[in-house]
Amino acid sequence: MSRLRVHAFSISLDGFGAGPGQRLEDPLGRGGESLHEWVFPTHTFQAIHGKGAGTKGIDDDFAARGFENLGAWIMGRNMFGPIRGPWQDSTWKGWWGENPPYHTPVFVLTHHARAPLAMNGDTEFRFVTGGIHAALEQAKAAAGGKDIRLGGGVSAIRQYLEARLVDELHLALAPVLLGAGEHLFAGLDLRALGYECTAHVPSAAATHVTLTREH
Repeated sequence: MSRLRVHAFSISLDGFGAGPGQRLEDPLGRGGESLHEWVFPTHTFQAIHGKGAGTKGIDDDFAARGFENLGAWIMGRNMFGPIRGPWQDSTWKGWWGENPPYHTPVFVLTHHARAPLAMNGDTEFRFVTGGIHAALEQAKAAAGGKDIRLGGGVSAIRQYLEARLVDELHLALAPVLLGAGEHLFAGLDLRALGYECTAHVPSAAATHVTLTREH
């Protein structure tokens, strides 16, 4: 049975998953890039982006797990790009170039319809206007029994958490403070929603925390 998983989602010590002032030139907001310093040097990140050998160890182990047994992805429109409102600019194909690192169907949550977008490497962006449940059902059908990874951003993850649809959530707690931005857990009672901490592993660059939903 397909599970919905979040992996390698970085948050600050004060709970923010993105900084304030997100824009094309600064997609993670002010200070947001610092949340991901733990993953940039890893072998998994470097290999995905066609760069050097990268580092092994705890951080790479967690990064690599996020790509195991995946048949589909889901992401919010904010993760796909900075465009708001109707899709007036059809030339925007995401942040990742012609060969995105997904290699599966990717279901993008949006309020505005757009035709599917086939990319190199078997990635196809499919734009879902029917909400989070419709996206999950379509992703399950496409995944063929494999798991589905929920990539973010903060709003998308919060919606799926509140609906008790995330089976596993891996957070990388970065040793930084943002002070403002998009808060991942504000107003959410994770215990009441059925989540508990099932693992916590520190590395030199982050603390890796896994939350699992009780069925």
